[in-house]
Amino acid sequence: MELPLKIVARIRTDFPTKFGIPRQSGLVESLKGMIVFEPEYRNPDAVRGLEGFSHIWLIWQFSESLRETWSATVRPPRLGGNTRYGVFATRSPFRPNPLGLSSVKLDSIELDAKLGPVLHVSGVDLMDTTPIYDIKPYLPFIDSRPEAIGGFADAFKEYALEVEFPEKWINFIPIERRETLIEVLSNDPRPSYQDDAERIYGFEFMQYDIRFTVRDGILSVCEVVKL
Repeated sequence: MELPLKIVARIRTDFPTKFGIPRQSGLVESLKGMIVFEPEYRNPDAVRGLEGFSHIWLIWQFSESLRETWSATVRPPRLGGNTRYGVFATRSPFRPNPLGLSSVKLDSIELDAKLGPVLHVSGVDLMDTTPIYDIKPYLPFIDSRPEAIGGFADAFKEYALEVEFPEKWINFIPIERRETLIEVLSNDPRPSYQDDAERIYGFEFMQYDIRFTVRDGILSVCEVVKL
């Protein structure tokens, strides 16, 4: 019997579009999110005991990458978009079932009078309003494998850009979000197949359009526009 998937919650984040979002959860640990349950699941009993866990797993939908067809191979963006690997050897959003898996830190559980239990999390890699299908506790004695090998992805775990963020532009950003945004930028929001030193890139963060260039490993913010 096939089981239909139900959306149990949606997450609120600072990313209204998918461009600029960290490629994996935990890459930017200070990046916050708020998980709001759908009305049917706003029962405090459903999260009873969850406060005892420091991290949780989120199973969610790549809602901006829905396709009717699928390909056996994909081009991981960190490899410049030129090398193909099997879809099941990657975390590409273009999958037979567009499901994502993220491990995030559970900062607190708030009991809201209207929204029921709200989960405050950090280290997110999801777009604003992304649908969540399930939430599970992270069990460190089972889920953590320090000896695990990361395949071709291991070559990029130390990758980072130097960020130049002029004072006149960073002053647009609320103080409590500045370090988070700089960390997002250092992870290089560009698609890896785009490496044009003259091109101005941009993505939305909160209510701002962040515009930047990249040259010789240095990302320079050239404009911040309030939307």
